[in-house]
Amino acid sequence: MGIVAGLDSSPDFTRIVVCDADSGAVLRQGYAPHPMDGMSEGGRPSDVDPQAWLLSLGEAAGGGLLEGVQAIGVSAQQNGLVPVDTQGNTVRPAMVGGDKRAQVAAADLVDALGGREAWAQAVGCVPQAAQPVTKLRWLAKNEPEAALRTSVLLQAHDWLVWQLLGRPARRTTDRGGASGTGYWSAATGAYRPDLVELALGHQALLPDVLGPWEAAGTTPEGLLISAGTGETMAAAFGLGIGLGDAVVSLGASGSVMAVHHEALVDSSGMITSLADATGMHLPVVTTLNAVRALRGAAELLGVPDLEALSDLAMKSTPGSHGLVLLPYLEGERTPNLPHTAGTLAGLRRESMKPEHLARAAFEGMLCGLADALDVLRKRGVEVRRIFLLGQAAELSAVQACAPALLGTQIVVPQPADYAALGAARQAAWALGTSQGTIQPGLPPVWQGAAAQILEPGEELAVGQAVRQQYVSVRNQTHPGAFRS
Repeated sequence: MGIVAGLDSSPDFTRIVVCDADSGAVLRQGYAPHPMDGMSEGGRPSDVDPQAWLLSLGEAAGGGLLEGVQAIGVSAQQNGLVPVDTQGNTVRPAMVGGDKRAQVAAADLVDALGGREAWAQAVGCVPQAAQPVTKLRWLAKNEPEAALRTSVLLQAHDWLVWQLLGRPARRTTDRGGASGTGYWSAATGAYRPDLVELALGHQALLPDVLGPWEAAGTTPEGLLISAGTGETMAAAFGLGIGLGDAVVSLGASGSVMAVHHEALVDSSGMITSLADATGMHLPVVTTLNAVRALRGAAELLGVPDLEALSDLAMKSTPGSHGLVLLPYLEGERTPNLPHTAGTLAGLRRESMKPEHLARAAFEGMLCGLADALDVLRKRGVEVRRIFLLGQAAELSAVQACAPALLGTQIVVPQPADYAALGAARQAAWALGTSQGTIQPGLPPVWQGAAAQILEPGEELAVGQAVRQQYVSVRNQTHPGAFRS
């Protein structure tokens, strides 16, 4: 088939991988950081000129990197809103990232539609500060002139695809990207323009939603550009996950997502119903506390880093001598306890040792993620193996505890830019479909991620007992937190 490229425009950099279209083998790659101006409190700006994305794209693609490439797929950071006027110019810098300034706007929107359940029924998610629909509400309230001039709504990957194609009259997106906006429903496959109007104060043009194997168009130079997608969906596609697979991401906060055959509507709002890059669905459950619980424990115990905390935890035994940490240090989303604090239970004289607290932090983090996994399992999502992502997945204590606590096979993939690989695989799919060498509904079969496999084995019964100990403390401390 030839050569394809995948481009991942993350919050900090552009990564490009050039791959063999048949096997997925990486032939060459490029990288460039985004030029950044003002920084926010979190170390990243909340407003970014999209031209910065194009500048780093050009730098990453330098030196003839794209020579011989026939098709490009684009993955980009999610929740980046690019408001565009009637002339095709950006009204203001793109609004990116978590954007805490929009928290009040999120609460306003929830109330305006009649509560969390109404949003879950409408679009499969409850507005959060990061989502484009919430940023529209913030824009209307805080920058009304910019809101009035906004006539077209694009996300980061939509805007990049549009630029690569030479800014055509037709603007496009994909199911994955659209499903995170807060104004498109994965269940119905349709936009809710009324929710755009509720947030922005008026209607706006929305990009056409392409199918997973459809091309967005061809560049003036003859390069095929595939539909593109959000980073989460591209990474899932790059990893090669399918039905029966879940992904647990260990960041400061945590997330659990799985491939499912239908959209899940959850009246509690704990499940965000996203679409994936293959035509399936990607329900996601997030926890506010994952690695931040480990960092807190490391500071409390005076150990220098997470590796040292892990080594300390390995000196303890499963169950941490009865210590149980409910790691709700920032409140919690799963279960929905926004104003609570963490709890350390089971203190006895013999359990008051650094290694037991260290182990309790790892077990508490993983049990919190097991709670999130159970939210999906109780809705009929099958989980036969779990891909564990994030730097903390490499820690020995995580690898020792995770299989038994999560109750299934754990896959720890080798570090790679899976979002860029997923974008390249999508480009190969669109190219093969256009050439008639691939059936539209069947993505190209590429070699899976190189990974370490961990099985629960004989530790499963012990792990489930530790999990039950955690559940008992959670139920006593927060009765009814998980209402079925």
